[in-house]
Amino acid sequence: MTHVEDELNSQPECWTRAAADASATAGRLPEAGERVAVVGCGTSYFMAQAYAALREGAGQGETDAFTASEFPAGRAYDRILALTRSGTTTEVLDLLGRAKGRTRTTAITADPETPVLTAADDLVVLDYADERSVVQTRFATTALTLLRAHLGLHPEAAVADARTALTDPLPGELAGCAQVTFLGRGWTVGLANEAALKMREASLSWTEAYPAMEYRHGPISVTTTGTATWMFGEAPEGLAAQVGATGARWIEGRLDPLAELVRAQRLAVAVAAARGLDPDRPRHLTRSVILAP
Repeated sequence: MTHVEDELNSQPECWTRAAADASATAGRLPEAGERVAVVGCGTSYFMAQAYAALREGAGQGETDAFTASEFPAGRAYDRILALTRSGTTTEVLDLLGRAKGRTRTTAITADPETPVLTAADDLVVLDYADERSVVQTRFATTALTLLRAHLGLHPEAAVADARTALTDPLPGELAGCAQVTFLGRGWTVGLANEAALKMREASLSWTEAYPAMEYRHGPISVTTTGTATWMFGEAPEGLAAQVGATGARWIEGRLDPLAELVRAQRLAVAVAAARGLDPDRPRHLTRSVILAP
């Protein structure tokens, strides 16, 4: 078993612990009414997108998501929340350094024995969700589970759905699809983006991701026999029929959307195995991007 397989299989236990620990983060995570920027790189950026949509949708305050390198320096926030598994990513540390003494910062990390310990004002450590694989699975979903629980939006069914996602057979013939498009709405747009990234990283697959309503404004043109379109959450009316008319496979997300992401992670690993690839060590990638000064 690869590291990434072991790590993605442990997600139900990690989510249970994160949800139980959410109440202990009071004061360190964004409070209702704060204007918040959530930042990350790669997978962490897509989790930031999902959380930002959830928080603002819940009426907790204006919430924006940015890649750390594209943070708008002239914009004022009450807090910057950084997601960084390694605690060493150059762009995140640079941003936290620039914000020091000006904007309150919180970092969620898997490793406190890294520069993020002193770079951020507040720290939330999910060391039990750390990973040996380059490809992120459980840290990202556990961080988002913690944030959902902190908002009071962690459904009881999520953990059970994650177990279902790990045991139920994957939709037939997906591993042989020439192209897969992931779609989302609201907070699940971030999950769709992350599902597409997992497939690209682990299995070198041709994958794309879009907001579901935007899919019909051009991207559906790549959809045809031998491709698949996978919806995270409830689909817009009529979209499934439109995809079916192209000859493509339509996958309806029936589990909690975060558990649907677990299914996509499994697909990425399965396709990697079928292609003789090592999903623990994707080409050209490292656990953390540390740029030379």
